[in-house]
Amino acid sequence: MSLKRFLLSRLFLKNLFLAVIVLIVLIVITMQGLKVYTRHGEANPGPDFSDLTPVEAFHSAKQHDLVIEIVDSLYVDDAKPGVVVDQVPDAGHKVKKHRTIFLTINSTTPELVTLPQLTDISFRQSQALIENSGLQIGRISYQPSEYNNLVLAVEIDSVKLFAGQKLPKGTKIDLIVGREQGNMVTSLPNMTGLTVEEAKMALTDAMLNTGVVIYDNSVLSAGDSLNAQVWRQRPNPRVTASVNLGSSVDLWVTVDQLKIEDAMELFF
Repeated sequence: MSLKRFLLSRLFLKNLFLAVIVLIVLIVITMQGLKVYTRHGEANPGPDFSDLTPVEAFHSAKQHDLVIEIVDSLYVDDAKPGVVVDQVPDAGHKVKKHRTIFLTINSTTPELVTLPQLTDISFRQSQALIENSGLQIGRISYQPSEYNNLVLAVEIDSVKLFAGQKLPKGTKIDLIVGREQGNMVTSLPNMTGLTVEEAKMALTDAMLNTGVVIYDNSVLSAGDSLNAQVWRQRPNPRVTASVNLGSSVDLWVTVDQLKIEDAMELFF
């Protein structure tokens, strides 16, 4: 029998048809098996483990048929020691049963960093070193000196600090900066529309200090406080163009967009 006649024979076509049917059945069974194995369509929003202790997080995960694993720790100043401060995937992200949620907890002790050499260099150099080391600039004060903008001393609560000392990460340190006589003023920046953190950075760059931060009654949560914007400041830059170096600037902040827009119209 020739190959052509064999391929067109009833026996071959019948076996080919059966083979196709078997293949389709195997594919359907495999796909259904994968759906069962991966729990297709059974994903639910993951719980929020924030501010829970590891024991509390374990019980919460068990109630949701999930598994937790602590993979890291870091120090967050405004969180309780030993509680969860981060999770992957995030809360609300859809996860399937028996999946692992990776947690980061707040360390019980802050990380210590080494105070760099900050004296006898310019304020700008000191500012960069402080930020890179994980510390923060506290108050800036000035005293007469023949060396303009040179950092003369570093202090905390009027106690002098020296390079090499260990400090908790995030510590605010005060700088005493030299300034030539008769050159003790700087332009007052307009902070309208800036967040509190942005305003603090702008004041530091202008060699000024952040005074009182006043939140209005529209700020109701921690999220609001992070997003709140400056709508008023004292001294007022419309009235006072320049101030003495090291002066404090008070800030009024809000999340009321109408109040912010009205304030910005006065300046722009």
